[in-house]
Amino acid sequence: MLKIQELRELIKLVDHSNIDEFTFESEGSKIKMKKNKETTIQTVVENKAQAQPVAPVVTEVPQAAAQPAQPQTQQAEPVAASPAVDENLHKIVSPMVGTFYASPSPDADAYVKKGDKVKEDSVVCIVEAMKLFNEIEAEVNGEIVEILVENGQLVEYGQPLFLVKA
Repeated sequence: MLKIQELRELIKLVDHSNIDEFTFESEGSKIKMKKNKETTIQTVVENKAQAQPVAPVVTEVPQAAAQPAQPQTQQAEPVAASPAVDENLHKIVSPMVGTFYASPSPDADAYVKKGDKVKEDSVVCIVEAMKLFNEIEAEVNGEIVEILVENGQLVEYGQPLFLVKA
């Protein structure tokens, strides 16, 4: 069974993604999350092998209170804050939903900074998803022109992370 912190992280990732429904099954345990515009319903069914029967736990979280009819405006702000995209610039995008990390550890220097030269196989950041740390490579030779996300920020699949002048 997942630890409570892992469950919280999973809920946060699903909540900040475009996924409407998510089901996770492991060793007789099942977690199902379903969200819609008005509420997020989380159902947790404990391990079936336990001696005592356990009832499902259902939690409802109103979405309208957290984001009053402005989700599209809030998502558009980071894009509007970035400079005008030049046609010659290559976007390094996130290959998955997860948490962006600019360095391999909290006390280490960032993989790249604005103005750094990168090669195709240069690691530019890490995207962590479900406790797996995935190194993201530049995939192009060039110079980092802009870093579009902050360290520790949740990122979506296909979200631009860097602009590189090829």
